[in-house]
Amino acid sequence: MDRLEDLPTRAGERPLTRQPMPHQQLTQNAPPALQEALFGRARVLPGVRVAPSRISVPGARAFYLEPEWAQGPSEAFILGHEFAHLHPPYDGSLHLTLPPEQAERVVERGWGEFHPLVAQGVLPPTYVMVYGPRDETELEVVWRIFRVSYAFARGEGMKPARAGGNG
Repeated sequence: MDRLEDLPTRAGERPLTRQPMPHQQLTQNAPPALQEALFGRARVLPGVRVAPSRISVPGARAFYLEPEWAQGPSEAFILGHEFAHLHPPYDGSLHLTLPPEQAERVVERGWGEFHPLVAQGVLPPTYVMVYGPRDETELEVVWRIFRVSYAFARGEGMKPARAGGNG
């Protein structure tokens, strides 16, 4: 699994986000074409099924792993086997899960922020909002982060003691 050690720092200021629920990106939104490019790549990964998110805002498209592919720890999933969702076009950010040290790196380098419920102790420090890509270069970085989330949910590079997801 990619450890994101060489993740570049995101250029510019962080976008404004809405902190109470729903947690949304309000500025610097990804162009719809880049959102669709990311969606197109993610939806064809092995074992991935796309359906509406059962936890996000209406219109959010969730990425679920089929049960036989969902071998990550429970913290690798948002709800059931959902490990990520792409918010509707007016937002363009994603919520996804990452191993804690990778989540911290994404936040430190300016690519995202922890979900507000992480600070309250309601959600684990694996739950991150990744800002939508503003250009093709950022799309490649966000795609790389997404693939780390996918690997986390699959249990790649994880110790086998806590396999199985949360149902």
